[in-house]
Amino acid sequence: MESTQEKPAESSSPVPGSEEPAGLARDPEVLPPKESEGCARPLETAPKKICGYLSKFGGKGPIRGWKSRWFFYDERKCHLYYSRTAQDANPLDSIDLSSAVFDCKADAEEGTFEIKTPSRIITLKAATKQAMLYWLQQLQMKRWEFHNSPPAPPVVPDAALAGNGPALRLELEQEEAELEEFLCPVKTPTGLVGMAAALQPVPAMPLALQNISLKHLGTEIQNTMYNIRGNKQTQGTGHRPSGEDSSLSEEPQREEQPSPPDLSAPGKDPADSPKPTPKSSLTANLIQKAKRQSNTFPLFTEGLTRNRTAQEKVLALEQQVLMLTKELKAQKELVKILHKALEAAQQEKRVSSAYLAAAEDKDRLELVRHKVRQIAELGRRVEALEQERESLVQTASLREQEVQELRQHVQLLLDKNQAKQEVIQKLSEKVTQDFMHPPNQPPAPPDAADRDLLSQQEKMEHLKDDMEAYRTQNRFLNSEIHQVTRIWRKVAEKEKALLMKCAYLQAKNCQVESKYLAGLRRLQEAVGVEAGECSELLRQLIQEALQWEASEASADSVVLSPISEYDEYGFLTVPNYEVEDLRLLAKIQVLEVHSHHLLAHEAVEQPLRERWAALGELAPSAEIKQLLRAGVPREHRPRVWKWLVRLRVQHLQGPGRYQELLSRSQACKHPAARQIELDLNRTFPSNKHFTCPASSFPDRLRRVLLAFSWQNPAIGYCQGLNRLAAIALLVLDEEESAFWCLVAIVETIMPADYYSKTLLASQVDQRVLQDLLLEKLPKLMAHLGQHRVDLSFVTFNWLLVVFADSLISNILLQVWDAFLYEGTKVVFRYALAIFKYNEEEILRLQDGLEIYQYLRFFTKTICNSRKLMNIAFNDMNPFPMKQLHQLRMAHRERLEAELHELEQLKAKYLETRAAQGPAVPEGCTSEDEGEAEP
Repeated sequence: MESTQEKPAESSSPVPGSEEPAGLARDPEVLPPKESEGCARPLETAPKKICGYLSKFGGKGPIRGWKSRWFFYDERKCHLYYSRTAQDANPLDSIDLSSAVFDCKADAEEGTFEIKTPSRIITLKAATKQAMLYWLQQLQMKRWEFHNSPPAPPVVPDAALAGNGPALRLELEQEEAELEEFLCPVKTPTGLVGMAAALQPVPAMPLALQNISLKHLGTEIQNTMYNIRGNKQTQGTGHRPSGEDSSLSEEPQREEQPSPPDLSAPGKDPADSPKPTPKSSLTANLIQKAKRQSNTFPLFTEGLTRNRTAQEKVLALEQQVLMLTKELKAQKELVKILHKALEAAQQEKRVSSAYLAAAEDKDRLELVRHKVRQIAELGRRVEALEQERESLVQTASLREQEVQELRQHVQLLLDKNQAKQEVIQKLSEKVTQDFMHPPNQPPAPPDAADRDLLSQQEKMEHLKDDMEAYRTQNRFLNSEIHQVTRIWRKVAEKEKALLMKCAYLQAKNCQVESKYLAGLRRLQEAVGVEAGECSELLRQLIQEALQWEASEASADSVVLSPISEYDEYGFLTVPNYEVEDLRLLAKIQVLEVHSHHLLAHEAVEQPLRERWAALGELAPSAEIKQLLRAGVPREHRPRVWKWLVRLRVQHLQGPGRYQELLSRSQACKHPAARQIELDLNRTFPSNKHFTCPASSFPDRLRRVLLAFSWQNPAIGYCQGLNRLAAIALLVLDEEESAFWCLVAIVETIMPADYYSKTLLASQVDQRVLQDLLLEKLPKLMAHLGQHRVDLSFVTFNWLLVVFADSLISNILLQVWDAFLYEGTKVVFRYALAIFKYNEEEILRLQDGLEIYQYLRFFTKTICNSRKLMNIAFNDMNPFPMKQLHQLRMAHRERLEAELHELEQLKAKYLETRAAQGPAVPEGCTSEDEGEAEP
């Protein structure tokens, strides 16, 4: 629908015939220009405020029916208030238009339309169809202005307003151009809206009682008493001149003509007309009026005055000066706030300087407490933003429901319109055919033929009217759908912006908390155990920081993405280390991981999720390879892993194979069953799914491992297979899928003899990794060689279980995503990347024991999965598979030669021992002789 936005008049002189009630205009000194005739009038000529009499359907029992009400629109709240008359001080009720939609039905009574809010439906009726369309068009425009206008700050400088004016005006003009395609601007109904409507008498109702609102009886009584008291005060202050009342109706003409004669005293010259009252008494009267009217509802701050005199304009200018004074005061308050913010920044700078220059630990502890208070303040801000986000989500859902209902309603109207047009077309064809080819019947009397023709013409006129009504209705509904859709999109954009802002604030909160914990740890190291009170206070702060309030975090719906005790796959986010220092480091690690996740959610993870969602049937390709390296979103991972496993083992799978192996394991006990049972309780002790007594995961893991022992009797079971199968169970959540995933890893991805009794291939890969480290990280290997550090103590388990015990779960599963597709090369890439990621930290350590202690848990300190992935697949290039095969073959030959040599030495030793016999040294008694003695 075409909006009717008004632009300020370029001239300060008033234009006759366009005055509004003073209580309905916030800027009484700015008057809209005179309205031009016709549908194509400029949009700027629309009245700025909306008010007028409408009939509202309501009531109960015998007084249910149409009631005359005075309606006026409040731009600040986007509410449509209504009262019984225009002179009432307090409104009866209001209608919230910010979440309302408008509807008009062609088959309803003329002038009837509806305002639908989420809580109720209000039926209104205008005096004419033109007035109805005018109200609907103006309300649509006001609703759009309310949603399109940004929230105003406490004080906006004039320069800022001047700068934003052209952009806002351009945007509104674009919106008006779009809405003009649906419905032409409606001409302002004369005498039915604005000032003219306020001066008209209240529309009469059949019964006086019918127009009274029993629902708001208290407000009705207050308005009545106020009007009576106001009339008495007016009579007590004095009477106006005899010609004033009659001359009010002629004030527009007096404004057009410089010196018209006084119409209230015919026969007299203008010089003989009654003189105006003295300026002091008139000003006092007006001020008393203003005081009396200022006690009314806020929208009627100036009451319902008629056309202004010069003194009234002076009063209006005085009020404008008062408003400007208030605005200046508000600007001064803003300056004070900015001064306070500057002082706070300077204070923070002084605190930081004091922290660096402080010589005692007490001062530093006080600064730490200050940081704690800042963290609490950030938490409160996050909660407030989340509450605002929830309200926006609810509003968006309501908008979506309303749009859906409107679409259904429009479709029904279109179908009905189409059916009527078909009927009209058939009737027109029939009438034309009857005129062109009259039937061979005896001629009817002339009067009867005329009557038939007149009735047909009357029906045609009615049908044309119906068609025009439906066209108007369709145009309006199209404009309504267009505008509601635009509003819904803006709400969705605001919600997305708030979510991004909330995630950013929460990430910053995690970073501040992480720095706080790191600061506590450094203070603890600096203070030591001899500080007494300070040491005790530090221990207390660390204990409070390490306490997890998981239940409160999960129950608090305000937190956007809480850090819970367990991650999404059941692993402890902070392992329960016995050493307090390790637990503190683990919590710092969790906060950093969470911060990286929040900051990367919108920029990296959301586009990645959209790309995975857009994929149809999975097939090997370069795109799939890149997506798997970047990581599979949790909701898509089970489907992707099943596809990857099926690619590996489709030549081994058979119908009912897993059930057959389970039956065999139940019928006959496998030799490896005892070792499997021992390892079940040692599988991921930090995962709740394998430590909870009520969990079904241990039983399912047992069945998977027993089935595999019968699937591959050459291996049976090897320590480490339990962790591979457990990872598959956590992701795939199906026993059979986890079983085939284990088969794919052991029999198709890993080299032969990787999990054999000799672990031959595993030892070969350790030597291959040593060569690759010497090639890619020579400085690090020289440092480790200087301190005689053997990395195989750490890396052997990495390659055997594909980092299952080493990396945190989100990075571990990202490694597995690429590993299941590309094979063992991925394991070597990530092993090199882990050392590269922590190279600087390792080089700073200058003791072999410290290096070994650091290598025990340093993989858990990796928090940035994107950085690790870039190192693995970019910094480690080139990494040809041909080189990996050559290194494996060379080291395998050497290792087999060494093992063969050891076997020969062992056989030679046994032969020598057998040839010598069981010799007994002199002076020693053999066991047989000892038994023979009594």
